[in-house]
Amino acid sequence: MKRLFFLSYGIASYLACLLTMAYSAAFFGNLLVSRTIDGVAVVPFDEALPVNLALLLIFALQHSGMARKSFRRFLSARLPDCLERSTYVLVSSAAVIAVMALWQPMGGVVWAVEHAVFSVLIYAVYFAGWALMLNASCLIDHFELFGVRQTWTYFRGGQCESQELQTPGLYRHVRHPIYLAWLLVLWASPIMTLTHLVFAAGATIYILVDIRLEERDLAAELPDYRQYQRKVPMLLPSWRKRLLPRSE
Repeated sequence: MKRLFFLSYGIASYLACLLTMAYSAAFFGNLLVSRTIDGVAVVPFDEALPVNLALLLIFALQHSGMARKSFRRFLSARLPDCLERSTYVLVSSAAVIAVMALWQPMGGVVWAVEHAVFSVLIYAVYFAGWALMLNASCLIDHFELFGVRQTWTYFRGGQCESQELQTPGLYRHVRHPIYLAWLLVLWASPIMTLTHLVFAAGATIYILVDIRLEERDLAAELPDYRQYQRKVPMLLPSWRKRLLPRSE
């Protein structure tokens, strides 16, 4: 019964994350849903800005803090190892939902692309970012990244293997394709409002800081990571052949 509960928890966390990401695509793209990032401002700018900055800070602290090794040790002491990743995914989804629910539009247009062709091209980049995110997650084991494989392995009576450096496909050309995908999603907007700009700038700062923290942890845990850092760019892909079939 416990194994079935853990598996159900992992699957439920995964489905919650998928639904959150689907709504996020509509929210940040101003598509289909009634409440979007560029909605009509209903509170004064000087009231909306502190709320939005606080939401960004809370999300950054949650998303990055829970990923740090010290917090993972804290969580492992209180939860089975197989639930650690699913719990992170579930809480992260809740944080994203809170940001979308409480975000305060602030109005103001920084740029607007009115030409229909260019607008379509920008939206193509936007959706390419989401596609890249999905593809990059599949390259390194999509279900492990979202915690399902850990609960499935426990359900089957096995044990999760220790982390190893993986550099398949696009990871041979850029170290963080998922973060690159997020940057495309954040900035590919034919109409950039002040509200959207605040979110995109704040999230970009978070991404750059989190990459440094994440790579510090990876370098401490994976003996080959320092060499991988030297050979492969962080966010701007290089198509030169930098890695052999197996990491050197």
